[in-house]
Amino acid sequence: MPLPTSGLPKEEVLAQLGAMRTDDKDWRSGRCFGLVFHAGDDVEDVAREASMLYLSENALNPLAFPSLGRMQHEVVEICADLFHGFDDGRAAAGFMTSGGTESILLAVKAARNRARAERGLTEPEIVIAESAHAAFHKAGDYFGVAVRKIPVGADWRADVGAMAAAMTDKTVLVVGSAPQYPQGVIDPIPELAALAAERGINCHVDACMGGFVLPFAERLGRPVPPWDFRVEGVTSISADVHKLGYAPKGASVLVHRSEDLRSHHVFVFDDWLGGFYASSGMAGSKPAGPIAAAWAVLHYLGEAGYLRLTEITLDATRRLVDGVRAVPGLRVLGEPEAQCVAITAGDGSAVDVFAVMDALAARGWQLDRQGPPDSLHATVSAGTAPAVDDFVADLRVVVAEVGAHRTDDRSTEYAPLE
Repeated sequence: MPLPTSGLPKEEVLAQLGAMRTDDKDWRSGRCFGLVFHAGDDVEDVAREASMLYLSENALNPLAFPSLGRMQHEVVEICADLFHGFDDGRAAAGFMTSGGTESILLAVKAARNRARAERGLTEPEIVIAESAHAAFHKAGDYFGVAVRKIPVGADWRADVGAMAAAMTDKTVLVVGSAPQYPQGVIDPIPELAALAAERGINCHVDACMGGFVLPFAERLGRPVPPWDFRVEGVTSISADVHKLGYAPKGASVLVHRSEDLRSHHVFVFDDWLGGFYASSGMAGSKPAGPIAAAWAVLHYLGEAGYLRLTEITLDATRRLVDGVRAVPGLRVLGEPEAQCVAITAGDGSAVDVFAVMDALAARGWQLDRQGPPDSLHATVSAGTAPAVDDFVADLRVVVAEVGAHRTDDRSTEYAPLE
C-alpha cells in the first residue's frame, strides 16, 4: 500500500491499530502457552512506564546516555549473580541483547573468534544436539560455522558419547540447553562442559527458557541438576529476561565466564571516516525501552517476586503434566524439568495431536505444533497457570471428540514466515 498522501488523525490511527488486533491471540486470558509471558497487570504497568521514559533514546552510545550504560551493566550483573558468575573469585561479564537468538548468535561468534585468535582456525565447527535451538543453525549460516547435529538419547537429552565422537580438531563450541525447548529437559551440562574443557574450547549453555526459572526453583528447594557457572568448563550462558523474567520483548543477556572470553564477542572498528565504533551486538542503534523495562521489572519483582512466580509456574506445570497423562491416548514426552511440556499421542494411540490442536484452537487455545515426533508444545508461566485446569478439561473433551480423525495439515509453526 502507498504512504497516505496526508497524515491521518491520531484517533483514526489508533482505531485502525485496535481493529487490526481482532484476530490476535488473547494472551491475557492465559490461553496462549508461549510467545507472551505475563506476570500481572502491575508488572506490565511498571514495564510500560519505564519503557515510555526511554521511548526515543538510543543505547548505541552510552556516553550520550550514561543511564542506559548503567542499566545494561546492572541487568547483566544481576543475571551473572543468579548464575553464580561471581562465586569463588569468578568475574563474569556480558551484554544485553535483543533476544535469545541474538544471544546465541553472539555465543557462536565468540567461540569462532576465540578459536581463530588462539589457534588460527579457519574452518570452525560446533557440536549440538538435535534439540538445540534453531538459532544455532542460523548462527552457522551467518558466520560460516559448520554445525554437527547429533541425535538425542531416549530421554531427549544430549547424548554425551555421540557428541564426544563428533568432536574434531575443528570444534570450537559444544552446546547444552537448560532446559532444551522441545521437551523441556535439561542436558547433562557437567559432562558436556568437561568435553569442552579438556579441549580448551567454549561450552555454551542455552538457558533462554530456564535462566529465570532454575535459579529460583533451586532456592525453593526443588531438584535442579548442575547447569550454571558452578560447572567447570561452562564458558557462557544465554538467558531471556523477556521470557520468564517477565520483561517486555527485546531483552536478553549473554554472560561470559570472564571478561577475556567476552572480548571475543564484541566488534571494534575505527578504519573509516566516522570515528571509533564498538558494538556489543548484531545491531548498531539499540532501543532503550527494552533495557529500561527489563531493569525496572527486575527491581520491581526482586527475589521474592520471582520466587512467588516460579512456584506458581512450576506447580502449574506439574498439574499440566499430570493432567495430560490422565487423558487416554496422550502422553508427555520425557520428564520436563522446568516449564516446557511436549504433548503427543500415547503408544499405540490413534490420536492425531495436530487435529487435537485444531480443535483446541477453535476454543481459543494457542500451543505450538512441533516435531518430530508430532507434538504440541506448551510453555507454562505465571500468566497461563490459572488456565491450566481449564486447558486439561478442554483437552480431555477434544481428544474424545477428535477420535481417530487426522488433519491433512502436517505443518509446524514455531516461527512461520508471513
